[in-house]
Amino acid sequence: MPGAELSMRRGARWLLLAVWLVVLAALAVVVIQRLKVSTDLRDFMPAATTADQRLLMEQVGEGPGSRLLMLAIRAPSDEQAAALSQGLAQALHGDARYSQVVNGSFDTTALDPKLLPYRYLLSNTLDHQPLDEAYLADQLDQRLDDLSSPAASLLKTWLPRDPTLEILKLAEQWAPAKSPDVREGVWFSADHEALMLVQTQAPGFDPDAQAKAIDGIEQAFRALPQSASASLIFSGPGYFSVRVATQTRQQAEWIGNISTVGFIALLLLAYRSFGSLVLSALPIASAGLAGIGVLILSFPQVHGITLAFGFTLLGVAQEYPIRVLSHRRAGENALASVRDLWPLLLTAIASACIAYLAFYASGVKGLQQLAAFTITGLLVAGLTTRYALPHILPDRVRDVADMPWLVKARERVDRLPRPRWVPALVAVATVVMLVVAPGSFWQNNLAALTPLPQDLLQQDARLRGALGAPDVRYLLVLQAGDSQALLRLSESMQGEADALVKRGAVDAIELPSRYLSSVDVQRARQARLPDAATLRAELGKATTGLPFRSDLFEPFLADVEAARELPPLTPEVFAQSALGQRLAAMLMQRDGHALGLATLSGVHDLAAVEAFAASSHGAMRLLDLKQASESLVQAYRTRILHALMVASLLLVITISVALRSLRRAWHVLAPMTLATFLVLAVERIVGVEISLFHLVALILAAGLGLHYALFFERDTGDPAEQRRTLHATLVCVASALLVFGMLAWSAIPVLRAIGLTVALGVAFHFCLSILMAPHAAKSDAR
Repeated sequence: MPGAELSMRRGARWLLLAVWLVVLAALAVVVIQRLKVSTDLRDFMPAATTADQRLLMEQVGEGPGSRLLMLAIRAPSDEQAAALSQGLAQALHGDARYSQVVNGSFDTTALDPKLLPYRYLLSNTLDHQPLDEAYLADQLDQRLDDLSSPAASLLKTWLPRDPTLEILKLAEQWAPAKSPDVREGVWFSADHEALMLVQTQAPGFDPDAQAKAIDGIEQAFRALPQSASASLIFSGPGYFSVRVATQTRQQAEWIGNISTVGFIALLLLAYRSFGSLVLSALPIASAGLAGIGVLILSFPQVHGITLAFGFTLLGVAQEYPIRVLSHRRAGENALASVRDLWPLLLTAIASACIAYLAFYASGVKGLQQLAAFTITGLLVAGLTTRYALPHILPDRVRDVADMPWLVKARERVDRLPRPRWVPALVAVATVVMLVVAPGSFWQNNLAALTPLPQDLLQQDARLRGALGAPDVRYLLVLQAGDSQALLRLSESMQGEADALVKRGAVDAIELPSRYLSSVDVQRARQARLPDAATLRAELGKATTGLPFRSDLFEPFLADVEAARELPPLTPEVFAQSALGQRLAAMLMQRDGHALGLATLSGVHDLAAVEAFAASSHGAMRLLDLKQASESLVQAYRTRILHALMVASLLLVITISVALRSLRRAWHVLAPMTLATFLVLAVERIVGVEISLFHLVALILAAGLGLHYALFFERDTGDPAEQRRTLHATLVCVASALLVFGMLAWSAIPVLRAIGLTVALGVAFHFCLSILMAPHAAKSDAR
């Protein structure tokens, strides 16, 4: 009978294990089929509360500056670099991944034939010069000279249709305000690099799409003749986002692989059972898959950072099966062991879930996903540890309480003094360190968290200066009732903007009206166009004595006549063309009015620019994107801190009710609180400014530390059980220090912030939990 009963238990164990694995496999299939991963980093930014913050979020993710890639081609000769630049530009034109490709050459293919007659309404020639005999004769004389120049082949194509070269005048007007030198027909830097600007369709906050755009450029470049002896240099926000994502992923994978191997080795050393190690991983696997399942049901897309951080935060849950393994008594059923542990485990689970609710209360989509994933994972890990894991663990176990080294270790722990003044000493030391710490307490500059090498940032500044790319910090924001009123406002500010550039206060100001004139101005120019008979007569007089056929300029006459009848070009129609993409990025509708964005290049006198904005009497303002980002981070942090305060209050209530004693609650909450502030103090005294990632790490460290305090406070009066408690805690501490200690050595600021904070937190929580726990019973028996 005992043999039959044992066989039945084994059969039930294998059946439960099989069912569990089938459920996990089914969940994995659903996750693979339905999981859609997002990479838009704005999901982890708070909802903007001011107009400037809303603009900031839009410009950082969707604005033209975020989509701009700056390219430089280095080759053995200028001729080769120019040829590669022309070839690359031609290869990229027409590719849906790129909205604009500019390298200083005049690209006739970018001109929409339907819009060509509009050149007379958009060019400012008619503002100061009528199309009369004198002007036409002067222009035709210049064309004769041009026909003997290197540009003759291009000129012959356009001469019949555009003898006054209005197309080239518009091309010059629409070119970057501060363009590099043109050699061999393309832009060149002072370092003999062929330069190019590529605007991607993909937003700057989408690293995956930016990576595809960059890969497309590299493939097109490598397909060009003579590209093997040349090099292509990238810079810009999209390129940086790809570099950061790649570098972070590589380091996270490398550290994760080493940590995983170390964690497995640690558990094998602690329990000497490969089967127990594999089985104890099932609650964590269940937690991860269940958490992703909830995200799939609750959100259309799951952010990649949610998954990365979520699995990191689920590190708390690894302690649940560790507790079960360490607290198993020889000859005792695992179910009996877990029943004794469950009240404390349940308290720890509930407390951790309360702490992570602070993320959900932040109102930030990414953190709400993180909260849903982590809370679901902790609950599933706890419940499967309680109700499933004990039924599949092997019957025979090794009681860790009998380990000689553990007996000695517990005796030393019990002999440690527990002076009442320890909390006061730690609190005073913490306050002193916080007061004398150097620098700012909070890190508001998100750029400081960017793991980009200094040489890459210097290269970006060099290319940005050579290309005259817009300033990444300042924008002029124009506001009017509608788009036409906004264009009129832009036109009225152009003269003062030109004066500001001439004085050297700023290198360039790019107003929306530079690309499209208002309807009023277009109609005024249209009214100055001569009728067909008048223009034909004036042209006939101008060509007298010149070697041009009498019918050569019929296309020119047709375009002017068409321009006289055209409806004015609106931003909506212009935006449908390739050339209108730039204007479309500068105009937007917000709250019943129109907004226009004017970019600045090379701000040298900020006060003069501010005075220029103020001269509009409120119609235009200067937006400091750095200041707006810092205010957004501050508002974000304030909301999270408020949520943490509420969570802390709920945590105190939960622990006090669960332990049914304020004194016992003190022994649990005091070490956790003091250790949290001690981590802050130590990081501040060494000059670390606290960022949002440090706050996330502090919550994780507090969740881990709460377990230590809860179990050290538990005094069963059984010396062997006290040794098991110490063993489980040592394994938990060692595994946490292994994983997060590796992160602390990372070159990625975000990973380093999380790793250092959690590693310090684990160490301080462990030490203070021991020093502030009540004396345990004497471990004089084994």
